[in-house]
Amino acid sequence: MVTKRPVLVGVVVASALALAACGGARSEGTATASGGAQKYTIKFSHVVAPSAPKGKAALKFKELAESKSGGRLEVQVFSNSELYGDKDEFQALQSNSAQMLAPSTAKFTTVAPEVQVLDLPFLFDKPEDIAKIAAPETKVGKAIFDNQKLAAKNMKPLGLWDAGLKHLSSNKPMKSPADLAGLKMRIQPSDVLKVQFQTWKANPTPMAFSEVYNAMQQGVVDGGENPWSNIESQKMHTVQKHITESGHGYLGYILVINNTFYNGLPDDLKKVVTDAAKESGDYNRQVAEEVNQESKKKIQAAGTTTIYTPTDAERKALKDAVVPAVWNQFKDLIGAEIIDELLKAQAS
Repeated sequence: MVTKRPVLVGVVVASALALAACGGARSEGTATASGGAQKYTIKFSHVVAPSAPKGKAALKFKELAESKSGGRLEVQVFSNSELYGDKDEFQALQSNSAQMLAPSTAKFTTVAPEVQVLDLPFLFDKPEDIAKIAAPETKVGKAIFDNQKLAAKNMKPLGLWDAGLKHLSSNKPMKSPADLAGLKMRIQPSDVLKVQFQTWKANPTPMAFSEVYNAMQQGVVDGGENPWSNIESQKMHTVQKHITESGHGYLGYILVINNTFYNGLPDDLKKVVTDAAKESGDYNRQVAEEVNQESKKKIQAAGTTTIYTPTDAERKALKDAVVPAVWNQFKDLIGAEIIDELLKAQAS
């Protein structure tokens, strides 16, 4: 009996090593009880509420992926930064602690700076423009979907999800660029957004999304920029007396998956993931504007905030202060060809 104990231990160790060696996607998968097809778990982390356009799309992705895979894929969705937040989500993705994220384009500043093209002020005038200008076959789309810097960071883009157009909020009326002077405005960590607010003579303050409400409540920042859905779901309107319906910028999310995990999936499940990503993206685009308009109504009904819609002349003054000035500052970073094409489209 004594001589057989090391053999038993060796078998256990060998079995454990064999399981660990599955690697890639299988590191998050577990075999079915019957010993049949392998199951895979996707941890999908994001920072907004389940009721926001991104939150709804994440749940739609879960529904589609699990259904299309016949249960071989399990998607665990973690919202409101409950698993990872702005400060650690990229590290979690690269280490395969989370397999999918949908960070805003502004958060890719240090990873793939060209993606900041979507942060340019007044890039879109209405939500319907987004799908056309940022389609995968356009120069803007290729800066996202064919981005080699993302590939080098082990990130595979699967889609572009909308949150909507951003509006200005603060505790003072904002009708002109002069009204923004001196205000401490929360921004995402984007060089484009920083220069945008500096050009308006405001003081941009980068801050994690989960910290914004408290910062507004305590006066650490004076205001910020967000779509209606983010303002309402995070209750920012309860600590901001004024919102200017400026529609001056776009908040979008790049749906990314850990590339090693993706490549470790069987071919049929890769197709499930990409199909579910496309269909949930289509769903996101359908519901984003609906959710935003419903959020606007809730803010109006709360009665805590004055909503101001700028006249055409007032919006033009806000735009003229930053376009083309801010756009031209980022020609070298984003690409002169892309900026020139976008400016040409604006002039037409």
